[in-house]
Amino acid sequence: MNFDKDKVIALLNKIMELELAGVVRYTHYSLMVFGYNRIPVVEWLKKEAEEGLVHAHKAGELVTLLGGYPSLSIGPLLETHHHDIGDILRESLAHEGEACAAYYQLLKLTEGKSVLLEDYARGLIVEEEMHADEVNKMLRRTGKTGVYEPAK
Repeated sequence: MNFDKDKVIALLNKIMELELAGVVRYTHYSLMVFGYNRIPVVEWLKKEAEEGLVHAHKAGELVTLLGGYPSLSIGPLLETHHHDIGDILRESLAHEGEACAAYYQLLKLTEGKSVLLEDYARGLIVEEEMHADEVNKMLRRTGKTGVYEPAK
């Protein structure tokens, strides 16, 4: 291993914390959805929470594989008290962007140095980018093409 193990462990712990924050966030969102679209949206949010837990567990396993101690913390929890589905999706997109950035950072630290960690980072980047695309499409109006751009 010719990478900075301490930096990688710290980053994996940050990833674990971000993913656990996602579990809390998506669980909370699933409880706050009301209206005629509730059932499919709640099911989607619960699926995202479950996926975040799987991602957090995998990051923790890699921490222990490298001889580190998994974090007991949870990443930042944003609560805007806006529970419109559009607000929830925009917050989700921002959170997923943070997680994706952490996976890109891990890729940069391990690229060409650890096939295991590089493959892990690449796989999660693909999942996070596909998830961001799914959310982006949910934020678009029916019949509109192009990418959803949040207001600045």
